[in-house]
Amino acid sequence: MTNFIANICHRHVGPVSANFSFMQPRNQRGRSHVIYDNYVKRSIDFTVALVTLILVLIPLLMVALAVKLTSPGPVLFKQQRYGRYSRVFTVYKFRTMKVDAPETSNRKYADMKDYITPLGLFLRKFSIDELPQLLNVLKGDMSFVGPRPLAAVDQVVLDLRKASGADQVRPGITGLAQISGRNNITDRQKAAYDAEYAHQVSFCFDFKILVQTVTTVLKAENIFKS
Repeated sequence: MTNFIANICHRHVGPVSANFSFMQPRNQRGRSHVIYDNYVKRSIDFTVALVTLILVLIPLLMVALAVKLTSPGPVLFKQQRYGRYSRVFTVYKFRTMKVDAPETSNRKYADMKDYITPLGLFLRKFSIDELPQLLNVLKGDMSFVGPRPLAAVDQVVLDLRKASGADQVRPGITGLAQISGRNNITDRQKAAYDAEYAHQVSFCFDFKILVQTVTTVLKAENIFKS
């Protein structure tokens, strides 16, 4: 048992290696990683998501009301995203953009603030807009930690994920790329972070990413492209 814990915890959160290959096979991972990824992680995700939804239900309803009262349009933003094994699913977020905003990736906006709703900036600053994705976690579409689910407009990253096997893990509410630059890294860097995560997924690695996510959210870092 001690060796198992030591094995899964012998990871670090840091820059992608310059020699990282997008074609590294995932089957080189140890058995402990496979067991965690396929069984333990899903149980943890479901339990934590259910408890969290119960605890934050009233605040979520208050946010939903605020979104409805401060800008025209639906409360929830729904979009088709690509998840595990590149399967399409519907992701849920609190709407932070105006209804006439063009549908494109965040990095491609000249100035995304032109399309943000009055409440949207606050919701994005503290990642409150992501909380409806707890429903996606409950359904099994997503995990708390993993590559962010992307839409068809991010085809370059999606193709690189397929090549590296990064699409074989569930997408997450947060991930290695999100704490390593978020909207201020290139498509290739993002895909490399996603691949690195998929190759070394473990409980300790997830825990470290979650801890750094809290720090990143509190600092409100990399919300918009520099």
